[in-house]
Amino acid sequence: MTFSFLQFIILSILILKTSTQVHAFRNNVTDHQALLSFKASIKDDPLGALDSWNNSIHFCHWNGVTCSARRERVVSLNLSSQHLVGSLSPHIGNLSFIRLMDIHENEFHGLIPDEIGRLFRLQHLALGNNSFRGEFPANLSHCVNILRIGMSGNNLQGKLPVGFSSWPKLNEIRLGNNHFTGSIPPSIGNITNLRYLGLGRNNLAGSIPSEIAHHTKLEILILQGNRLSGMVPVKLFNISSLRVFSLANNDLQGTLPPDWGSILPNLESFYAGVNRISGQLSPSIANASSLVNFDVLGNSITGPIQNNFGLLPNLQLLSLGQNPLGDNLDDLSFINSLVNCTRLWILTLHESNLRGELPSSIVNLSQTLEELYMYGNHIYGRVPPEIRNLENMIVLELDDNRLTGSIPESIGELSQLNGMDLSGNNISGVIPTSIGNLTQLIGLAVYDNMLEGSIPTRLFNISTMENVALANNRLGGEIPEQIGFWSRCLSLDLSQNLFTGVLPSRVGRLKQLVQLDVSYNKLTGGIPVTLGECVMLEELYMEANLFQGKIPSSFKALKNLAVLDLSTNNLSGDIPRFFDNFHMIFLNLSHNKLGGEVSRKGLFSNASAFSVVGNLELCGGIQALQFPACPVKVLGSRKKTFPLRMILLIVLVPLGVLLACLAFICLRRRNSKKLDDPALVLRGDQFPKLSYQDLRLATNEFSVDNFLGQGRYGSVYKGVLESGEDIVAVKVLNIEVRGANKSFLAECETLRNIRHRNLLKIITACSSTDFKGNDFKALVFEFMTNGSVDDWLHPTPSYQGNERNLNLLRRLSIVIDVALGVDYLHHHSHASIIHSDLKPSNILLDEDFIAHIGDFGLARISFATTNEINQTQMSSTGIRGTIGYVPPEYGMGGEISIKGDVYSYGILLLEIFSGKRPTERSIFIDGDSNLHDYVRRALPHSVMDIADPRIVLEPEENGLTLNQSYSRSVMEVCLASIFEVGILCSAEEPQKRIDISVAIKLLHAARDKLLQRRP
Repeated sequence: MTFSFLQFIILSILILKTSTQVHAFRNNVTDHQALLSFKASIKDDPLGALDSWNNSIHFCHWNGVTCSARRERVVSLNLSSQHLVGSLSPHIGNLSFIRLMDIHENEFHGLIPDEIGRLFRLQHLALGNNSFRGEFPANLSHCVNILRIGMSGNNLQGKLPVGFSSWPKLNEIRLGNNHFTGSIPPSIGNITNLRYLGLGRNNLAGSIPSEIAHHTKLEILILQGNRLSGMVPVKLFNISSLRVFSLANNDLQGTLPPDWGSILPNLESFYAGVNRISGQLSPSIANASSLVNFDVLGNSITGPIQNNFGLLPNLQLLSLGQNPLGDNLDDLSFINSLVNCTRLWILTLHESNLRGELPSSIVNLSQTLEELYMYGNHIYGRVPPEIRNLENMIVLELDDNRLTGSIPESIGELSQLNGMDLSGNNISGVIPTSIGNLTQLIGLAVYDNMLEGSIPTRLFNISTMENVALANNRLGGEIPEQIGFWSRCLSLDLSQNLFTGVLPSRVGRLKQLVQLDVSYNKLTGGIPVTLGECVMLEELYMEANLFQGKIPSSFKALKNLAVLDLSTNNLSGDIPRFFDNFHMIFLNLSHNKLGGEVSRKGLFSNASAFSVVGNLELCGGIQALQFPACPVKVLGSRKKTFPLRMILLIVLVPLGVLLACLAFICLRRRNSKKLDDPALVLRGDQFPKLSYQDLRLATNEFSVDNFLGQGRYGSVYKGVLESGEDIVAVKVLNIEVRGANKSFLAECETLRNIRHRNLLKIITACSSTDFKGNDFKALVFEFMTNGSVDDWLHPTPSYQGNERNLNLLRRLSIVIDVALGVDYLHHHSHASIIHSDLKPSNILLDEDFIAHIGDFGLARISFATTNEINQTQMSSTGIRGTIGYVPPEYGMGGEISIKGDVYSYGILLLEIFSGKRPTERSIFIDGDSNLHDYVRRALPHSVMDIADPRIVLEPEENGLTLNQSYSRSVMEVCLASIFEVGILCSAEEPQKRIDISVAIKLLHAARDKLLQRRP
């Protein structure tokens, strides 16, 4: 009996266990199938994140998947930063037990499926920094247990959700850096637990709802970079828990409450710059004792500036510039109190109508002070010799004031100084020789003063110098030969001084020079022939001197000139014919002693593009000049008789030579037409035949609405082919531009045999005539949905409202894509191909933000060949590429090589991660540097200071949960590695540059570092 009872118990346990297992199995099937559907929607998995997702192990042990211990149901899916490409499967809605879904920092596109609203247990949703489009998923309101919503850094649009009351437990919502429109719904105030509200960098309009003030636990409020208007609700200043309060870059009005510093005791950062906020600065600011950053730049705030800033011991950034702060004769007394802010490193007070004497206490400011901007005020007095105390100063801008006295010798002790601007004052005396000690100086501006004496020769020992402006002083003597030591100089302005003697021939050593101005001096002698070696020159001003002789024939090499002014000198001889082919904005040769015939061609066919008045011996030219006709040269008048044989020889021999030449020309033209025909270059069924009419219809008659941009040799239009499905980009060549036809053939020849994921795909070419019989040439490419990298790094005003951004991982992916494309061209195509024009505007992004290299108009195939196209390319002269990206050896006549591409790639990489153009004025004038040296000096400890601020701030807007955010240290290590690659690629000497394949390995290693998340 006992035995039977035990058997019964054991049998019952087995049945119950089996039933439970069957039940669990059935539920597991749902989760299993959902995960498989998720994987099936992934088109690319470069890091192998889903390699373990197979039947060899249980799905609860798959990478990124966490299951509950008892039921074996999926409770967490964490695949962040895996570079996955694809869409989000609707079957994700079947993971009914999931609490955390984190797929931020990937390449997901398409819509966020509505099925996500079936995840009733969901608490953490992180979809940030992908390419999701469409509207905010309305069904998410069903997820009533959600704590964190992160969708920033996508392409979402439409209006914000109105049912915020559906999420009573929500404490973080991050929707920044999208395209949301409409207003901020007042219902957002119904979330009582909210701690983080990030809506920055959208297109939100209307006023800020006062209901936000209901969030008594709110710590982070980010509304900057929208189109918000109206008054700033005073109630917002009652949220005592606020640590970060950002309203910058909107159109907001209102005043700061008198006691705002007292009622925000936890405030660390307050950003309200570029709005229309008015009122006075309140003394209560001193009560915000935790304040680190205070920025009200560009508003209508009035003074006086209080004397109690010294009560803010943690203050690092104080930005008060571009406000009408000045109201009396002693506006600068507050600087005495700043002496106690021992961590201050940026102080901006520019263009604020401040009056008073420059206080001596300025030299006692924090030794950590790096940037001081006080230009555009009414400050008088002297620059104190004790300025040496600010030993870490990098940027010093005191220009456009009323300073007097001399430049102190002690200025030479500011060894870290990159940029100094004292222009527009009444400073006198000589330029101190001690400036020669500033070995890191990039920009020096002392123009519009009363300086005298000569240029100290020690000044030319500063090899880093790139921008020098000494104009409109009383400097004299001869320009020293040592001017050639400034080999990195981009801009040199010595105009409106008293310089005498000849312009030194060593000026030709300034190979990087873009602008040279020596006008309005007393320079004599001939124009140096060596100036023709400064092939990067765009603007050259030499007017109002005593130059004589002919215009040097070496100027023929200055193909980049946009403005050339040689007027009011004593130049003689003919106007060189090579100017006909220059594409300048203006050429001024007036008031010289030039003679001979004025051309009617090219540049000289447009009266508004040149001036030659005041040259009394000129003749001919276009009718607008009203010059006399040039005399016809005739033979002597004496009649001579010739034998018939002699007459026949004289007539028939030249006639025969002429006929032979005509036959040769016809033959060459016929061969040339064959060569010009893209059908001979782009053979095969893969290249469809399209006519001018086809492309005219595709682009809606090349309408303005379809215009995408202007390039070097033509215009680009968006087009839809007759099928209605294929969207293309049509590059229409302007055949009147010199080199356009050569560019057309180069692109056809280069692109016909290359295929790579990261190279722009050519669809076909068209060489035809338009309806007026004019030659028509066009290239048809695959359309790139997301435009160029340049559009994202430097958005046009139409994008300023939402400030499109590329996050850190996406930028890293782009530079890896470009490197892979360059590696293919250099080492894996049918022949080694040199692109010659790598720059952000030639890097295009498709729908998934995969980078494609475009514009092969300057490409060169490096092996020797008898093919006429390649020989044409190899015989081209002049600088190949774009200023700022061209390697220095090209400027000195060096051979075009793959090392030149590597240099351009290095500059491109540095620009992508610093956000600075290589020719941007702020780099050179505001005390930064050129990209290579500027970045090199910052490595490895100051990379966060030079990185694009939009990258640095990204973790606050990327929708990550707190324990998965990139730490500052992780970003710093990653950025240091990336910048190091750019430095190695852009080395000045070609032999010191790494190969592009090495760069790829280093960048992959940097990405691996980035993807190691914090525990």
